[in-house]
Amino acid sequence: MPDPAPTARDEQSRRYEEAVAAFGPALDRLAVAYERDAERRKDLLQDIHFALWRSLATFDSRCALRTWVYRVAHNVAASHALRDHRRARECVGLDALEAASMAFDEDTMSSRLVEQLDDDRRRAQLAALIAQLIAPDRQLLLLYLEELNATAIGEVMGLSPANVATKIHRLKRVLARRALADRVPTPSQAAPVALPTAATSPSAPK
Repeated sequence: MPDPAPTARDEQSRRYEEAVAAFGPALDRLAVAYERDAERRKDLLQDIHFALWRSLATFDSRCALRTWVYRVAHNVAASHALRDHRRARECVGLDALEAASMAFDEDTMSSRLVEQLDDDRRRAQLAALIAQLIAPDRQLLLLYLEELNATAIGEVMGLSPANVATKIHRLKRVLARRALADRVPTPSQAAPVALPTAATSPSAPK
């Protein structure tokens, strides 16, 4: 007898397994970025996987599977972040972060500062920036770090590619300014200026 035709539930499970095989590590990274507490992070990841499996019952291939997975996952993660009222109050938008970094003028800033930082410092800078961002801006940066281009990010977030590209540029500028700030010594860190002494000063003219 021929094998029975796959049911809708079979197809849903097949799509879910395909999605997890392709994007499971990205979902893990997403959960880490949105939740610092280990137990709550496990709950968030479970919620993401359940929402993804349930949503795939209606997936009709009108968009790429990657777009669908990221859209569902980020919606769940953003809802999780909004439920944490204390944490949400600590987050700010890109406009506020950009304004706070304006002390470091773009003309004095090397475009390669971020690349010049060691890997640990760069990861710390990124983690700090991600933790401060409100959900939409955080979502955009995380998708960019997953190497999605502006068009793909726009499909996930419902933004135009031009809007996405502008926001990415602004986020990179904030990060570069922070890198510059990290390299500029504070007054307490700066080496003291040695005043001339009699032994080091040139002799006064007779």
